[in-house]
Amino acid sequence: MDVTLGTSASANGLSGVLDQLMGMEAASLSGLSASRLRRIGSAFDAERAQNDRRIMDVAELDALRAPRGGAQWQCLTEALYFEARGEPIEGQYAVAEVILNRVDAANYPDTICGVITQGTGRQFACQFTYTCDGRSEEMSDAAAMHRLGHIARIMIDGAPRDLTAGATHYHADWVNPRWASVYPRTTEIGIHRFYRQQY
Repeated sequence: MDVTLGTSASANGLSGVLDQLMGMEAASLSGLSASRLRRIGSAFDAERAQNDRRIMDVAELDALRAPRGGAQWQCLTEALYFEARGEPIEGQYAVAEVILNRVDAANYPDTICGVITQGTGRQFACQFTYTCDGRSEEMSDAAAMHRLGHIARIMIDGAPRDLTAGATHYHADWVNPRWASVYPRTTEIGIHRFYRQQY
């Protein structure tokens, strides 16, 4: 919206324009999840941002003490284990980005567990294959679980999401879902292709 006010603009005219702008802002913000609003409203810590490295390598992750977290952390760790365990480290972070980008999008559940289990139990409706493939969801590789638990913790704690350019979808390179021809592809990492849903 372009707004131009001359020097003779009345107080009522200015008030009306401001009301209109505030209404537009409120409408935009109402489509964001609570977690996204908290991140937008939190203070920027320049020193922390400068010292935070984007991606820790395998050796660094393996050297850390056992990660911990609640139910949302557990859901993200499990999703990374079953969806990205065999991917390069960047691909594991990228899958976490997709899940968290969906949490922040208005047309998906606003929790990590909600995003991951969306559609589970309905034929051809699950969002993440491992939740409806009929296989056991036991994480038997302790080293991978440790590493992916750290990636989940790092991403939940607010690491930058700059690998996928806001992707909300991904698929393995051996499948071709219908939506892949509709959404723009943002990147390809390992065997996964990433896409951003257009709202």
